[in-house]
Amino acid sequence: MPRRRRALIPLVMSLLLVAGADRAIADDFYKGKVIRIVVGVAAGGGFDTYARTIARHMGRHVPGTPTIIVENMTGAGGLITANHVYKVAKPDGLTIGHFIGGLFMLQVFGKPGVEFDARKFEYVGVPVKDNPVCTLTRASGITSIEKWLASKTRVKIGAVAPGSTTEDAPKLLAAAIGVPLQVVSGYKGTSEIRLAADGGEVAGGCWGWESVRATWRKALETGEVVVVVQMAPEPVAELANVPLAMTYAKTDEGRQLVRFIQNAGAITRPFVVTPGTPKDRVQLLRKAFLDTFKDPEFQAEAQKTKLDIGPMSGEELERIVHGLFKLEPAFLTRLKDILK
Repeated sequence: MPRRRRALIPLVMSLLLVAGADRAIADDFYKGKVIRIVVGVAAGGGFDTYARTIARHMGRHVPGTPTIIVENMTGAGGLITANHVYKVAKPDGLTIGHFIGGLFMLQVFGKPGVEFDARKFEYVGVPVKDNPVCTLTRASGITSIEKWLASKTRVKIGAVAPGSTTEDAPKLLAAAIGVPLQVVSGYKGTSEIRLAADGGEVAGGCWGWESVRATWRKALETGEVVVVVQMAPEPVAELANVPLAMTYAKTDEGRQLVRFIQNAGAITRPFVVTPGTPKDRVQLLRKAFLDTFKDPEFQAEAQKTKLDIGPMSGEELERIVHGLFKLEPAFLTRLKDILK
């Protein structure tokens, strides 16, 4: 063996030992620890349901088997949670934020109140890509997209806050296809919007079918609420007879706006950790997150509660979020005008 190669052997062995020691330290870190998943909207909605279901199983896939709990930190449509995870939570990998991904666009728009830089979060992953739908009560009289388009009065749609699917999707839909609309904002979560719809305060709401199906199930089964339009690229299997918004988009701008809604669905439900969290812990959480979705016990619970699953990695989520900061200026200006 050449002398140079023999001389490199001790160095390589040392590097491997250091890497192994670092890995062992990372694996031991979570033993006996508690991880908090902080959810930015109220309990009882889709975000909360996904977080609590994941929390019941993800700990088994983190080295050290930590306990995982869920806390709700409501306010400003999840902005309080996003700011908290960014600037208050310790960068130790023990706090995971789960809030509405549309908040990233508030930073792109330069809106006040945003105290985070989306490009610096560490991204864990997304449980499923949202397919936004608008679901209205039969009592409202709007039981089809045609009836909505023909309505002589503006239809009240419940929403959480700017940056949420509940507010942005219906506004973009109205700009794209012309449905008469009045957004009633300020609810703490989709559970409150459902209650408001049941009480006649609003006609319904627009958010991911995955959440609607899991949390408004009984009313869907009885026909008390009806999905009137879906904003997915293609029909969801269970909604084969519900029209696509793209069908009613008659202009290039309208089609571009519908595509934006579709793309935003991929990052609606991000799980993130604080900037500065050690990279080895970020990687452990990313792997544990994806492994959870392969867990038979998790899959059984998700099926029982009708939670759709189709996880996206933290790396892919990070790539899409960073891409928001590269939108064409003219289109960005138009989005600002619509979502102001």
